[in-house]
Amino acid sequence: MTGTVLGAPDIARALTRIAHEILERNEGHDSLVLLGIPTRGVPLAHRLAARIGDVEPGFDASARAGALDITMYRDDLHRQPTRPIGETTLPTMGLDDRTVVLVDDVFHTGRTIRAALDAIKDLGRPRAVQLAVLVDRGHRELPIRADFVGKNLPTAKSERVDVHLTEVDGADEVLISGARISGEGDRA
Repeated sequence: MTGTVLGAPDIARALTRIAHEILERNEGHDSLVLLGIPTRGVPLAHRLAARIGDVEPGFDASARAGALDITMYRDDLHRQPTRPIGETTLPTMGLDDRTVVLVDDVFHTGRTIRAALDAIKDLGRPRAVQLAVLVDRGHRELPIRADFVGKNLPTAKSERVDVHLTEVDGADEVLISGARISGEGDRA
């Protein structure tokens, strides 16, 4: 199976919905900061921050969004030790006593998020950490779940989910490719 699962309008609607859900769950924006996980989580975090700013005039989107590099916290460095270290940019108010919303494009095994949680503990002590993802494809290996999901996408382990964003790839779309094993990932 190969094809487009979400187009640009679908992604825009999902991000708008997630932004509203974040505000509702946190009763406003006072303590919110958003940290995107590179590569595509960073532009998603900035887009979510902009949408929150559209709804909440006192929310400074540029000051409340940042990037969290997790390279040195990954548990697979021994398999691929030549990874470039990215940049971590924290929101101006830091993380202490804030509600940190981690933002990523595809949520799969949970290992990336575990690494992000380890990175956060070295940078500050947030009041709470929440997770927003554009796509949750399942197949968790760790007991971690997303708080905000744009699209639940049941997949076979053999399939690949690719998120393309205008800021990185020149277009907004979510693609799925690879062989689907009969019955795996299908809904009844």
